[in-house]
Amino acid sequence: MSAKRITQMRKQVSAENLDGLIVTDVNAVRYLTGFTGSSGLLFISTGKAHFFTDSRYTIQARKQVKGAKIHQAKGPLYEALADIPGIRTKNLLYGFDGEVVTVAERKRLQGILPEAQLVAADSLMASLGWVKEKEEIESIKKAVEISDIAFERILNLVAPGVRERELAAELEYQMIMLGSEKRAFETIVASGFRSAMPHGVASPKRVKKGEFVTFDFGATVDGYVSDITRTVVVGKATARQKKVYDIVLRSQKAGIRKVKAGVSGVAVDAVCRNIIKKAGYGKNFGHGTGHGIGFLVHTGPRVSPLSKDKLKPNNVITVEPGIYIDGWGGVRIEDDVVVTRSGGKVLNKAEKKLLEL
Repeated sequence: MSAKRITQMRKQVSAENLDGLIVTDVNAVRYLTGFTGSSGLLFISTGKAHFFTDSRYTIQARKQVKGAKIHQAKGPLYEALADIPGIRTKNLLYGFDGEVVTVAERKRLQGILPEAQLVAADSLMASLGWVKEKEEIESIKKAVEISDIAFERILNLVAPGVRERELAAELEYQMIMLGSEKRAFETIVASGFRSAMPHGVASPKRVKKGEFVTFDFGATVDGYVSDITRTVVVGKATARQKKVYDIVLRSQKAGIRKVKAGVSGVAVDAVCRNIIKKAGYGKNFGHGTGHGIGFLVHTGPRVSPLSKDKLKPNNVITVEPGIYIDGWGGVRIEDDVVVTRSGGKVLNKAEKKLLEL
């Protein structure tokens, strides 16, 4: 798989009239090579690809990396680039990931390749991995299944007195036991007034009777992630809680129905946002409706009022509208959805009706 991706990227490098591409981001390196270590640099030229790592990962790289010559760097990986024959030829044009490489790193890179012209190749890197291959979707499906099962397993622990961090720890433990490599991102467990915080990561706060509890978490399989959100009530829900939850659920389901190849991210967002706005809570939904997932938990295409993206077959996106009321609480419901030519295929199976625990 990685050899094929390097070949495809080489064609794009050539099409952009570059003499080579320097890839340093660990996630992009993994996507292109299959390498799972934390120290790796990939150089793709129009003729050959070179992969650099240090002595800690040389054996691992030989087993994982396909389609690139493997080098063991004796010092910093950037400096090892100088060992590639011909790389210092005058007036060559090399691209790098401008979203990842810092100003200091670029200066350092220019010092190693003084005769080269370095340009940000964001157009090559920006949409990397947006459209999924069959194997990638299967990995995401497995990650989704793990997160669904883990959620079901911790529901009996949601009770007055339990700390948010305890629930987060149990969620993460269950995902690991079910086969997740690691958590996809820092787990969000936000109860009561904290559920009005869209990114309220788990705190020492104890859950109280009558509160909303929002869970936002994900698993990782083969480097690919899931991203699910569910909101429950501890005890019996009030009429207001039921009303707000129902609005969000209707919004989320409508957004999923809108998902289809060729539809814009703005259009999906608008369907969700309009339902919430008409219900009188437009000011309480501040974030975008969704985003792509894959080897990153936040990638493209974007599903928001600011999106310039159109959905393509085999994108995998989230649909996650919410309502957040400061001092009272909030609701968010999120599924992972595969984009097809005929519509959106929801991967999650975890219950979405309002659970009163």
